[in-house]
Amino acid sequence: MTLPRALPLLAVLIGAAGASAQEGRPQAGRTFAEANCARCHAIGATGTSALPAAPAFRDLHRRYPVDQLAEALAEGIGTGHAAMPEFQLEPAQIADLLAYLRTLRR
Repeated sequence: MTLPRALPLLAVLIGAAGASAQEGRPQAGRTFAEANCARCHAIGATGTSALPAAPAFRDLHRRYPVDQLAEALAEGIGTGHAAMPEFQLEPAQIADLLAYLRTLRR
């Protein structure tokens, strides 16, 4: 295949990869939550949060539209209690974490 003929195919593949990255990877989001959130929050479909003030991830969609959390994650989540560290996530991390949170709505 010549380069001019390959360019449209390459553009389609790059576009598909970008769309996939925006959708996020739920397992990567869970891995992030396990590493950064699980010491306080219940991050799974069951269980209680180790810190009573920390909401269970499976309940977040009841308090906030999950997709609207993207901006807060990008800007840095800050809360009214000192135990919550401030996080500022990269776009791929945000997409992954939101993808994971969406799996908990079911």
